[in-house]
Amino acid sequence: MKKFLEEFKAFISKGNVLDMAVGVIIGGAFGSVVSGLTDNIIQPLLNCIGGAEVQGKIRLFGTENYLDYGAFISAVINFLIMALVVFLIVKSVNKISETAHKLATKDEEETAAAPTTKICPYCKSEIDIEATRCPHCTSDLKE
Repeated sequence: MKKFLEEFKAFISKGNVLDMAVGVIIGGAFGSVVSGLTDNIIQPLLNCIGGAEVQGKIRLFGTENYLDYGAFISAVINFLIMALVVFLIVKSVNKISETAHKLATKDEEETAAAPTTKICPYCKSEIDIEATRCPHCTSDLKE
């Protein structure tokens, strides 16, 4: 049992698990905000347009059972708003990571692009860029 608790503690203390927990909590709170938006702002606006009753119900076959199409429309609107927000977040994170990747590769290209050798003007052999004397022909290099 002690080993199980140690493994569980190691699992919980990993950063990605904590990040996921924070994300779930924030997602739940965001869901409440979106539900409040649709129930308290969007539905009344829809009710004003053409006299539509979004919070209505349809009675089924004279029984006490109802189809609550207002709740369904509200759920669809909630989904669309949340999907739009998630899309915008993912798009912005992808753009940021792409920009960071471009900057990282640009620095690598600049570092790799710097020449490390030069050509001896006398014997035309390739030598180190910092050499002051050619190792092949022993000529003094003025450059």
